[in-house]
Amino acid sequence: MNFLVRHPSSYLFVPGNRPERFDKALAAGAGAVIIDLEDAVPPDAKTAARAELSQWLQRTDAQVVVRVNAADTAWFADDLQACASPNVAAIMLPKADKPDDLAACTRAAPNARLLPLVETAAGFDALRALVRVAGVERIVFGSIDFQLDLGIPGEDEALLFFRSQLVLASRLGELAAPVDGVTTEIHDAAIVQAEAVKSLRLGFGAKLCIHPAQVAPVNAAFQPTAQEVQWARRVLDASAKAGGAAAVVDGKMIDRPVVLRAHAILARET
Repeated sequence: MNFLVRHPSSYLFVPGNRPERFDKALAAGAGAVIIDLEDAVPPDAKTAARAELSQWLQRTDAQVVVRVNAADTAWFADDLQACASPNVAAIMLPKADKPDDLAACTRAAPNARLLPLVETAAGFDALRALVRVAGVERIVFGSIDFQLDLGIPGEDEALLFFRSQLVLASRLGELAAPVDGVTTEIHDAAIVQAEAVKSLRLGFGAKLCIHPAQVAPVNAAFQPTAQEVQWARRVLDASAKAGGAAAVVDGKMIDRPVVLRAHAILARET
């Protein structure tokens, strides 16, 4: 297990038809910015948004994620052509439920990582296959669309099983911890951070953001607390002094699983 590999803990959406916001989104502090060609762009503006994106990619040195339109839409193929830019670090595929669609993304942009967005019953059913597709970095949970598709009106416990299965499948596929869905509350930082903390406790490694105001509380939620960092350092110090043998910290025995947990906590520090 490599604790030195760090992945974004926040992904900020910016509408693909608002190019004047692209650089502002990059300055908002998110771990990654997603230029959205799908839900944020009305059908009659899809072609123009793609053209704006292509022009901007030629001017920037930034690395971004692009959410393309779904594979069964008329815009998918052209969106993938726009993603061939070296500045597209990853492609987010909505309504992901077929490994072949992910493979099409890789053929169009071989250097881009893949972020399948699981937001339908079919996508959830295909989860074990999706996590094993070459190039997939992590799974993203489209919780709102998922609720709509399955007719689930509630959050929290209503989606607990599905969230836990995303975490399990990601681990079995040796992927980075999955990305949780958006919080619809924008300006109440306490609510945003509390929901991100819930995601972390379930095993998620990041969260989607729909507004720059959400970035800071999401980032804070995925940071270890000062107490966690202090504990982790004491554990690693004690383990080093014990030469890898079992040791005691705060009156409790520490062994290899505890040491690995300490490494994981410190890896979340920025």
